[in-house]
Parts: sequence; C-alpha cells; structure tokens
Amino acid sequence: MNDLAFCEDDEALLPPGHRVGEWTVTGPIGEGGWATVYAARRAAPATGPGGPGGPGDPGDPGGCDRRSGDGGLDDTVALKVLPTAGLAPRQARHIAEAARREAELARTAPHPRLVRLLGTLPLAAPDHPALDGAIVLVMERAQGTLRDLLATGVDEARAGRIVAGICEGLAHLHRSGWVHTDLKPENVLIGRDGEVRLSDFGLAIELTGTHGHCAPMGTPDYLPPERWKEPLGEQGVKIRPTADIWALGIVIHEVFAAGVPPFPGATPTARSAAVQQYAEGRAELRLSPALPPFWRALVADCLAPTHAARAPHTAESLLARIRAHQSGRSHQPGRTLRTPRPALRRGPRRPRPRAALLTLAGCATAVAAATAAALWPSPGPAAHPARVRVFNAERGCQDRTDRDPRCSLGLAVDPLRPYTAENVVPVRVWHDDTLDADCQLPTGLPIIDEEDRTSTLWYRVHLPDRTTAWLPAVRTRDRPELVRCP
Repeated sequence: MNDLAFCEDDEALLPPGHRVGEWTVTGPIGEGGWATVYAARRAAPATGPGGPGGPGDPGDPGGCDRRSGDGGLDDTVALKVLPTAGLAPRQARHIAEAARREAELARTAPHPRLVRLLGTLPLAAPDHPALDGAIVLVMERAQGTLRDLLATGVDEARAGRIVAGICEGLAHLHRSGWVHTDLKPENVLIGRDGEVRLSDFGLAIELTGTHGHCAPMGTPDYLPPERWKEPLGEQGVKIRPTADIWALGIVIHEVFAAGVPPFPGATPTARSAAVQQYAEGRAELRLSPALPPFWRALVADCLAPTHAARAPHTAESLLARIRAHQSGRSHQPGRTLRTPRPALRRGPRRPRPRAALLTLAGCATAVAAATAAALWPSPGPAAHPARVRVFNAERGCQDRTDRDPRCSLGLAVDPLRPYTAENVVPVRVWHDDTLDADCQLPTGLPIIDEEDRTSTLWYRVHLPDRTTAWLPAVRTRDRPELVRCP
C-alpha cells in the first residue's frame, strides 16, 4: 500500500465518519492496485445487514473472532475496500475471488505471523456510487508496514527479528499448502506489538501437489526469473513455493541495505532485465556491501537463479539457520542439497557467482582436503578399483572437449557435510572423466541434481594427483558394486 492524502471531495474515498457495519471510518491508510485501506474504530452496535448478528457479521465469514492479542475486543481495525462497481463481469469475479482466497486462508490456516482477517461484508455507500457494493475485508490494524520502517532505518538485531518473523509466516503458509506470490515490504505489516504479520493474500495460491497456477500478475521487482518465461496455460502460470523464497531474498536485501534492491536499474523494467541477465549467466549477483556475512549468504541462497537451485532452501530451513545464527550456534542443516553446477550458455560470458566462488575457494578447500585425510583415511586404491565416469547433466557441457571451467564439477571433501564451496577439493573434474572408486557410502548427505534425481549414495574416488574425494552418485551413470567405506 502507498500513503495517500485524504480529500473529502474525492468520490473514490470514504469520508471520516462513514459507517461500515459496526465500524466507523477514521481516514485512509493507503491504496494499492485493487483496494484502498482505511483505519476504522468500533461504532455503536448496528442491526441488519453489516451489523452484529446480521448476514454481514464480520465475525463469521473469516472464521475468526474479533479479539485482540490480550483477549480484549479490537476497537480499531483496518478496512480493506475492494470496489466492484463499474467493472466488467470478469473483473468483478477476479475481485470476488481474491476476497474469497483471503477469507479461505484466514479460516483454514490462521497463524500469529499472518494478519488476522476478522470478517467480510458488503459496503453500503449510496452517496459514493464508485464504492457502493464494494467488498470489505475487516482486518486487525497494524502500526505500519516494513516499507515504512525501511524509510526510517532499522538496526541489525531488529532486522534479524523481522526476517525471522517473515520466515515463520512463509513456513506456515507453505506447510499449509499456500504460496503468497506477492511478498514485498508493503505486504509485511509491523503489528502494534512490534511483531511481523504477513498480509495481502489476494494473489495467494493453494497448491495442488508441488505447484499451483495463477494469473500472470505480481509485483515485477519481486518476481523470480522463471516467471518471466513461464508458459501461460489454461489455468495460468505455474507457481511454486520457491517464488516466495526469491521474493524473500529481495526483501532481506532491502532490509539490510536501507531499502536498496539487489538488482540495478532505475525502473522495475530495468531491474527485471537485470534479473534475466543474472539468471542467464550474463551478469553476476552483486549484493550490497552493507549486508553482514551471514545475511549475505542467506540472500545468495534465496536468489539462486533457478527454481531447482532454490528448492533446497525452504522457508523452514532458512528459519532454522536464522535461529541458529541468532542463538550463536552453528547450523548443520539436515536437508537435501543440490550439487554446485556450472551454467554454460552460448557466447562469451562471465562465470556464474557460484562457479566463481568454487574457483576462489582454493585456500579453504586445501585446508578442508587436509582435514579429510584425517576424517577419511584412505588405504589407497583397492587392488581392483571400479572405474566410474563423471556425468554432467548440463547438455551444453556434454559435447565440449575444451575443459571449459564453467563446465567443471567439484567433488566433496566430506560426504556428511553440506556440499558447499568450503567442502569441495581444489581439483576439478569434467563430463566423461573416468575416476578410480574403491568404496561406497550409501548414507551420505542427500543430493539432488539438475534433473531432480536424488541419491544419498557417494563413491570415494582417487584423482590423478592422488587426492581422495567423494563423488555423489547423481554425478555418474555408473553404479558399481563396491564394499562399504569404513
């Protein structure tokens, strides 16, 4: 929502004192593309439609009561007014569907990190034809939005608590089978208790399996790269929870960088073009130096350029990392990870950030390799080691013979630690390289490749320079039967 000034002569706005059910409008708070939000206070009880006990009783449709967090009745609320007058039938149906989704989500998935919907009712405003018959959502009143807070600045500790609250809300939404699809600072409310509330679920989508569908709508600055190329079917475009994770990365960056987005450009169109350049490997991810190291790494994970690369970073796992960081503990996530992979595109380009990170991690990985020698002592290759051939799922890397660094793959130092740059040996391998494998570990960290194949099987291999490393089974088409590693 954007701040707006109230004008009594404006027919599109309700004047202070206008009665809406059992509430009296005190003034506008903000407006968006579909709705205007007003502050309101409790009026004397009304009777008939829109009053307590009548067909428009706000306490019933949303499935929520009208009590504040301390058990008392809410005396101030926010009224979200969605006009339908003058709209084409199809547009009016879209508005009604958006209101229905908000009420359905409030009824089936209430949570302290989601704004409470207290009810819905029709608006009677015969003196304001543009608003007469509008749908009104009665919601708890917030102190302000995250966008308001960014304008005044926020310290790191409070910023961390805000991000944790957003993750709590997203984790609950995703567990409940919903995707927000329009996460942005304007839709993150700061409650009167200082806590975070996610709001504006008019575009929220209920999942059917792993994904849902929605109309090609949203706020451009917060749309993931795949949304720009997602085919439009009869049901709309495909939506997954990873769309919210991308938006979360943008929001976190803005929280720690005083509202500055991570992608350059003077307009949403320019910034969207920068997102596409990054997703296609033609530009690096350049985050603000204002981001502290922990949050920088978190944002980079959220802004992985593909749905598949973001999939391991669920709201639940991100929240676990944040809580561990806030409590001063290190976090070893017990989650499925994806292998670091190159991205080859036609024509010259700069390496992707992740590939660059792996290349520059030589010092750290050299130390890690020495550690691995102690953790996984190797007696050397077996008398009759099996030969395994490296497989790279990137089709553009399968026919190359120039050993392009962008097509190289990193092998792990330790198969029981997260498969990150710090856990990769310095020596790289390429598609069709053959390696000696002397044993296998069936219960290593689960790994998913680019084609969504998952395996916990790892092979201990020996590189030409006699380095011992670990190859995940998803990186080879071979399946030799080897003894279990000690």
